[in-house]
Amino acid sequence: MAIAVPSSASLGTPASTASRARVAVAGATGYAGQELVRILARHPAVTLTLAMSSAATSTPRPLPALARIWDEPVTPLDLDRIAAESDIVFLALPEAASADVAPVLLERGLRVLDLSGAFRIRNDADRGRWYPATQALPEGTVYGLSERYAEAIRGARLVSCPGCYPTGALLAVAPLAAAKLVQGQVIVDAKSGISGAGKSPTERTHFCENHGSVAAYGIFSHRHNAEIEQELGCSVTFVPHLVPLDRGILETVYVSLVPGTTEAQVAETLRAAYATAPFVRLTGGALPEIKHVAHTNFCDIGWKIDEPSGRAVLVTVLDNLVKGAAGQAVQNLNILLGLDERTGIL
Repeated sequence: MAIAVPSSASLGTPASTASRARVAVAGATGYAGQELVRILARHPAVTLTLAMSSAATSTPRPLPALARIWDEPVTPLDLDRIAAESDIVFLALPEAASADVAPVLLERGLRVLDLSGAFRIRNDADRGRWYPATQALPEGTVYGLSERYAEAIRGARLVSCPGCYPTGALLAVAPLAAAKLVQGQVIVDAKSGISGAGKSPTERTHFCENHGSVAAYGIFSHRHNAEIEQELGCSVTFVPHLVPLDRGILETVYVSLVPGTTEAQVAETLRAAYATAPFVRLTGGALPEIKHVAHTNFCDIGWKIDEPSGRAVLVTVLDNLVKGAAGQAVQNLNILLGLDERTGIL
Protein backbone atom coordinates (compact mmCIF):
# COMPACT_ATOMS: atom_id res chain seq x y z
CA MET A 1 0.00 0.00 0.00
CA ALA A 2 1.47 3.32 -1.04
CA ILE A 3 1.85 6.04 1.58
CA ALA A 4 0.74 9.54 0.69
CA VAL A 5 3.66 11.81 1.57
CA PRO A 6 2.54 15.36 2.39
CA SER A 7 3.56 17.86 -0.26
CA SER A 8 4.61 20.45 2.30
CA ALA A 9 7.48 19.64 4.63
CA SER A 10 7.63 23.01 6.32
CA LEU A 11 7.24 22.98 10.08
CA GLY A 12 3.65 23.34 11.18
CA THR A 13 2.19 23.87 7.68
CA PRO A 14 -0.96 21.76 7.28
CA ALA A 15 -1.07 19.38 4.33
CA SER A 16 -4.28 18.94 2.40
CA THR A 17 -6.54 16.19 3.70
CA ALA A 18 -6.10 14.17 0.52
CA SER A 19 -2.31 14.18 0.79
CA ARG A 20 -2.06 13.22 4.45
CA ALA A 21 -0.86 9.78 5.50
CA ARG A 22 -3.50 7.90 7.48
CA VAL A 23 -2.24 6.72 10.87
CA ALA A 24 -3.68 4.48 13.57
CA VAL A 25 -2.72 3.78 17.17
CA ALA A 26 -3.10 0.33 18.74
CA GLY A 27 -2.80 0.41 22.53
CA ALA A 28 -4.21 3.91 22.90
CA THR A 29 -5.34 3.56 26.53
CA GLY A 30 -1.85 3.21 28.01
CA TYR A 31 0.30 6.15 29.05
CA ALA A 32 2.42 6.13 25.88
CA GLY A 33 -0.62 5.38 23.73
CA GLN A 34 -2.48 8.42 25.02
CA GLU A 35 0.57 10.59 24.38
CA LEU A 36 0.59 9.28 20.81
CA VAL A 37 -3.07 10.18 20.32
CA ARG A 38 -2.45 13.64 21.78
CA ILE A 39 0.38 14.34 19.32
CA LEU A 40 -1.07 12.68 16.23
CA ALA A 41 -4.54 14.21 16.53
CA ARG A 42 -2.93 17.66 16.10
CA HIS A 43 -0.20 16.67 13.63
CA PRO A 44 -0.50 18.91 10.54
CA ALA A 45 0.66 16.29 8.03
CA VAL A 46 -1.22 13.11 8.99
CA THR A 47 -4.78 12.07 9.70
CA LEU A 48 -5.41 10.00 12.82
CA THR A 49 -8.08 7.54 11.72
CA LEU A 50 -8.23 5.03 14.56
CA ALA A 51 -7.34 4.75 18.24
CA MET A 52 -7.69 1.19 19.49
CA SER A 53 -7.12 -0.68 22.71
CA SER A 54 -4.73 -3.58 23.20
CA ALA A 55 -7.40 -6.30 23.03
CA ALA A 56 -10.13 -7.33 20.62
CA THR A 57 -12.49 -8.00 23.52
CA SER A 58 -12.33 -4.59 25.18
CA THR A 59 -15.28 -2.22 25.49
CA PRO A 60 -15.25 1.06 23.53
CA ARG A 61 -14.37 3.93 25.84
CA PRO A 62 -13.62 7.66 25.63
CA LEU A 63 -10.36 9.33 26.59
CA PRO A 64 -11.51 12.14 28.91
CA ALA A 65 -8.07 13.73 29.13
CA LEU A 66 -8.09 14.21 25.35
CA ALA A 67 -11.54 15.74 25.01
CA ARG A 68 -11.62 18.27 22.16
CA ILE A 69 -8.28 16.90 20.96
CA TRP A 70 -9.59 13.43 20.03
CA ASP A 71 -13.29 12.93 20.72
CA GLU A 72 -13.67 9.50 19.12
CA PRO A 73 -13.85 6.46 21.43
CA VAL A 74 -11.03 3.98 21.79
CA THR A 75 -12.35 0.87 20.06
CA PRO A 76 -11.39 -2.82 20.39
CA LEU A 77 -8.31 -3.97 18.50
CA ASP A 78 -9.30 -4.88 14.95
CA LEU A 79 -6.50 -5.63 12.48
CA ASP A 80 -8.82 -5.66 9.48
CA ARG A 81 -9.95 -2.11 10.23
CA ILE A 82 -6.39 -0.96 10.79
CA ALA A 83 -5.34 -2.42 7.44
CA ALA A 84 -8.32 -0.87 5.64
CA GLU A 85 -8.26 2.58 7.24
CA SER A 86 -4.58 3.41 7.74
CA ASP A 87 -1.24 3.46 5.95
CA ILE A 88 0.95 3.56 9.06
CA VAL A 89 0.25 2.09 12.50
CA PHE A 90 1.80 2.78 15.87
CA LEU A 91 1.86 -0.21 18.21
CA ALA A 92 1.85 0.70 21.91
CA LEU A 93 1.17 -2.90 22.88
CA PRO A 94 2.82 -5.42 25.21
CA GLU A 95 5.82 -7.16 23.62
CA ALA A 96 4.11 -10.48 22.97
CA ALA A 97 1.15 -8.76 21.33
CA SER A 98 3.40 -6.68 19.08
CA ALA A 99 5.31 -9.80 18.11
CA ASP A 100 2.04 -11.29 16.84
CA VAL A 101 0.44 -8.19 15.35
CA ALA A 102 3.31 -6.45 13.55
CA PRO A 103 4.07 -9.22 10.99
CA VAL A 104 0.37 -9.46 10.09
CA LEU A 105 0.14 -5.72 9.42
CA LEU A 106 3.40 -5.71 7.47
CA GLU A 107 2.00 -8.44 5.22
CA ARG A 108 -1.05 -6.24 4.63
CA GLY A 109 1.21 -3.48 3.29
CA LEU A 110 1.33 -1.13 6.28
CA ARG A 111 4.41 0.43 7.78
CA VAL A 112 4.74 -0.10 11.51
CA LEU A 113 6.25 1.94 14.34
CA ASP A 114 6.51 -0.29 17.39
CA LEU A 115 7.01 1.13 20.88
CA SER A 116 7.51 -2.24 22.58
CA GLY A 117 10.78 -4.11 22.88
CA ALA A 118 9.70 -6.96 20.63
CA PHE A 119 11.96 -6.08 17.70
CA ARG A 120 14.82 -4.13 19.29
CA ILE A 121 17.37 -6.92 19.76
CA ARG A 122 19.13 -8.14 16.63
CA ASN A 123 21.02 -11.10 18.12
CA ASP A 124 18.78 -14.19 18.06
CA ALA A 125 20.06 -15.62 21.37
CA ASP A 126 19.68 -12.33 23.24
CA ARG A 127 16.27 -11.73 21.74
CA GLY A 128 15.22 -15.25 22.69
CA ARG A 129 16.15 -14.51 26.30
CA TRP A 130 14.46 -11.13 26.64
CA TYR A 131 11.67 -11.27 24.05
CA PRO A 132 10.93 -14.97 23.44
CA ALA A 133 7.68 -14.24 21.57
CA THR A 134 9.66 -12.70 18.70
CA GLN A 135 10.98 -15.57 16.63
CA ALA A 136 12.65 -13.41 13.98
CA LEU A 137 12.98 -9.79 12.90
CA PRO A 138 10.83 -8.96 9.86
CA GLU A 139 12.66 -7.78 6.78
CA GLY A 140 13.06 -4.03 6.82
CA THR A 141 13.26 -3.66 10.61
CA VAL A 142 15.31 -0.67 11.78
CA TYR A 143 16.24 0.32 15.33
CA GLY A 144 14.60 3.72 15.69
CA LEU A 145 17.09 5.90 17.53
CA SER A 146 16.26 8.97 15.47
CA GLU A 147 19.56 10.82 15.85
CA ARG A 148 21.64 7.79 14.86
CA TYR A 149 19.69 5.90 12.21
CA ALA A 150 17.71 8.55 10.31
CA GLU A 151 18.86 7.36 6.88
CA ALA A 152 17.78 3.77 7.56
CA ILE A 153 14.50 4.88 9.13
CA ARG A 154 13.47 6.63 5.91
CA GLY A 155 13.22 3.30 4.11
CA ALA A 156 12.11 1.11 7.02
CA ARG A 157 9.06 -1.12 6.96
CA LEU A 158 9.14 -1.57 10.75
CA VAL A 159 10.70 1.00 13.05
CA SER A 160 11.48 -0.49 16.45
CA CYS A 161 11.54 2.52 18.74
CA PRO A 162 14.16 2.36 21.53
CA GLY A 163 13.37 1.91 25.19
CA CYS A 164 13.24 5.02 27.37
CA TYR A 165 16.32 4.12 29.43
CA PRO A 166 18.45 3.20 26.38
CA THR A 167 17.49 6.42 24.58
CA GLY A 168 19.06 8.57 27.28
CA ALA A 169 22.13 6.40 27.77
CA LEU A 170 22.84 5.99 24.06
CA LEU A 171 22.42 9.64 23.19
CA ALA A 172 24.97 10.47 25.87
CA VAL A 173 27.59 7.81 25.18
CA ALA A 174 27.24 6.62 21.57
CA PRO A 175 29.09 9.56 19.98
CA LEU A 176 32.01 9.12 22.38
CA ALA A 177 32.11 5.36 21.78
CA ALA A 178 31.97 5.86 17.99
CA ALA A 179 34.90 8.30 18.26
CA LYS A 180 36.82 5.66 20.25
CA LEU A 181 37.19 7.92 23.26
CA VAL A 182 35.76 5.35 25.71
CA GLN A 183 37.54 2.36 27.16
CA GLY A 184 36.39 -0.41 29.46
CA GLN A 185 32.97 -0.75 31.00
CA VAL A 186 30.18 1.82 30.96
CA ILE A 187 28.10 2.27 34.12
CA VAL A 188 24.56 3.64 33.82
CA ASP A 189 22.81 4.70 37.03
CA ALA A 190 19.22 5.47 35.98
CA LYS A 191 16.20 6.85 37.81
CA SER A 192 12.70 6.80 36.34
CA GLY A 193 9.27 8.07 37.24
CA ILE A 194 6.56 5.50 37.89
CA SER A 195 4.80 5.87 34.53
CA GLY A 196 7.80 4.07 33.01
CA ALA A 197 6.47 0.86 34.53
CA GLY A 198 3.28 1.10 32.48
CA LYS A 199 -0.34 1.58 33.41
CA SER A 200 -1.15 -1.85 34.87
CA PRO A 201 -0.81 -1.50 38.66
CA THR A 202 1.54 -3.70 40.67
CA GLU A 203 2.75 -3.73 44.25
CA ARG A 204 5.94 -1.99 43.12
CA THR A 205 3.99 0.87 41.49
CA HIS A 206 1.45 1.28 44.30
CA PHE A 207 1.41 4.84 45.68
CA CYS A 208 2.08 3.70 49.25
CA GLU A 209 5.10 1.69 48.12
CA ASN A 210 6.69 4.57 46.19
CA HIS A 211 5.84 7.74 48.02
CA GLY A 212 8.83 8.95 50.02
CA SER A 213 11.08 6.16 48.74
CA VAL A 214 13.62 5.29 46.03
CA ALA A 215 14.29 1.68 45.07
CA ALA A 216 16.79 -0.06 42.79
CA TYR A 217 15.52 -2.99 40.75
CA GLY A 218 16.41 -5.31 37.88
CA ILE A 219 20.14 -5.39 38.64
CA PHE A 220 21.84 -7.76 36.13
CA SER A 221 18.38 -8.78 34.93
CA HIS A 222 16.91 -5.79 33.09
CA ARG A 223 16.20 -6.29 29.39
CA HIS A 224 17.37 -2.77 28.53
CA ASN A 225 20.93 -3.76 29.47
CA ALA A 226 21.17 -5.89 26.33
CA GLU A 227 19.77 -3.08 24.20
CA ILE A 228 22.36 -0.59 25.45
CA GLU A 229 25.22 -3.06 25.03
CA GLN A 230 24.04 -3.88 21.50
CA GLU A 231 24.27 -0.26 20.41
CA LEU A 232 27.48 0.66 22.26
CA GLY A 233 29.34 -2.56 21.52
CA CYS A 234 30.81 -2.79 25.02
CA SER A 235 30.04 -4.12 28.48
CA VAL A 236 27.48 -2.06 30.40
CA THR A 237 26.42 -2.20 34.04
CA PHE A 238 22.90 -0.80 34.12
CA VAL A 239 21.13 -0.13 37.41
CA PRO A 240 17.60 1.34 37.19
CA HIS A 241 15.78 2.96 40.10
CA LEU A 242 12.14 3.82 40.65
CA VAL A 243 11.56 7.29 42.07
CA PRO A 244 8.29 8.89 43.23
CA LEU A 245 7.67 11.05 40.14
CA ASP A 246 4.92 10.73 37.56
CA ARG A 247 7.29 10.96 34.61
CA GLY A 248 10.88 11.68 33.67
CA ILE A 249 14.23 9.91 33.61
CA LEU A 250 17.63 11.04 34.86
CA GLU A 251 20.66 8.90 34.04
CA THR A 252 24.13 9.39 35.43
CA VAL A 253 26.60 7.63 33.14
CA TYR A 254 30.16 6.87 34.23
CA VAL A 255 32.83 6.18 31.59
CA SER A 256 36.60 5.86 31.45
CA LEU A 257 38.22 7.84 28.66
CA VAL A 258 41.22 6.70 26.66
CA PRO A 259 44.43 8.27 28.00
CA GLY A 260 45.00 11.81 26.84
CA THR A 261 41.37 12.61 26.08
CA THR A 262 40.56 16.20 26.96
CA GLU A 263 37.34 17.88 28.03
CA ALA A 264 37.48 19.89 24.81
CA GLN A 265 37.53 16.67 22.76
CA VAL A 266 34.48 15.33 24.58
CA ALA A 267 32.60 18.58 24.11
CA GLU A 268 33.48 18.86 20.42
CA THR A 269 32.53 15.22 19.76
CA LEU A 270 29.08 15.72 21.27
CA ARG A 271 28.55 19.06 19.56
CA ALA A 272 29.49 17.60 16.18
CA ALA A 273 27.19 14.62 16.71
CA TYR A 274 24.17 16.77 17.52
CA ALA A 275 24.82 19.94 15.52
CA THR A 276 21.66 19.39 13.49
CA ALA A 277 19.65 17.32 16.00
CA PRO A 278 16.55 19.36 16.91
CA PHE A 279 15.73 17.46 20.09
CA VAL A 280 19.14 17.06 21.75
CA ARG A 281 20.28 19.99 23.89
CA LEU A 282 23.84 20.03 25.21
CA THR A 283 24.25 21.83 28.52
CA GLY A 284 27.95 21.20 29.19
CA GLY A 285 28.87 21.72 32.82
CA ALA A 286 25.40 23.03 33.70
CA LEU A 287 23.94 19.65 34.54
CA PRO A 288 20.33 19.17 33.41
CA GLU A 289 17.30 18.24 35.51
CA ILE A 290 14.10 16.33 34.81
CA LYS A 291 11.96 19.45 35.18
CA HIS A 292 13.78 20.96 32.19
CA VAL A 293 12.43 18.31 29.82
CA ALA A 294 9.11 17.14 31.31
CA HIS A 295 6.29 17.07 28.71
CA THR A 296 8.75 17.72 25.86
CA ASN A 297 10.63 15.66 23.28
CA PHE A 298 14.00 17.05 24.33
CA CYS A 299 16.91 15.06 25.71
CA ASP A 300 19.33 17.28 27.62
CA ILE A 301 22.92 16.13 28.14
CA GLY A 302 25.51 17.63 30.48
CA TRP A 303 28.92 16.41 31.56
CA LYS A 304 31.88 16.76 33.89
CA ILE A 305 35.37 15.58 32.94
CA ASP A 306 38.34 14.89 35.22
CA GLU A 307 41.26 14.93 32.79
CA PRO A 308 44.00 13.70 35.20
CA SER A 309 42.08 10.49 36.01
CA GLY A 310 40.45 10.07 32.60
CA ARG A 311 36.99 9.88 34.14
CA ALA A 312 33.84 11.32 32.62
CA VAL A 313 30.38 11.65 34.14
CA LEU A 314 27.50 12.41 31.78
CA VAL A 315 24.03 13.35 33.01
CA THR A 316 21.12 12.92 30.64
CA VAL A 317 17.43 13.65 31.19
CA LEU A 318 14.27 13.05 29.16
CA ASP A 319 10.54 12.54 29.53
CA ASN A 320 10.01 8.78 29.40
CA LEU A 321 6.57 9.15 27.80
CA VAL A 322 7.65 11.63 25.11
CA LYS A 323 11.30 11.39 23.99
CA GLY A 324 11.38 7.95 25.61
CA ALA A 325 8.24 6.73 23.82
CA ALA A 326 5.52 8.62 21.91
CA GLY A 327 7.48 11.73 20.92
CA GLN A 328 10.41 9.77 19.54
CA ALA A 329 7.98 7.51 17.66
CA VAL A 330 6.41 10.55 15.97
CA GLN A 331 9.88 11.95 15.31
CA ASN A 332 10.57 8.68 13.47
CA LEU A 333 7.29 9.06 11.59
CA ASN A 334 8.42 12.48 10.41
CA ILE A 335 11.73 11.03 9.22
CA LEU A 336 9.92 8.20 7.45
CA LEU A 337 7.67 10.70 5.64
CA GLY A 338 10.48 13.08 4.75
CA LEU A 339 9.19 15.84 7.02
CA ASP A 340 10.98 18.20 9.35
CA GLU A 341 11.60 16.09 12.45
CA ARG A 342 9.88 18.71 14.63
CA THR A 343 6.57 18.59 12.76
CA GLY A 344 3.66 18.15 15.13
CA ILE A 345 5.93 17.75 18.15
CA LEU A 346 7.02 21.31 18.96
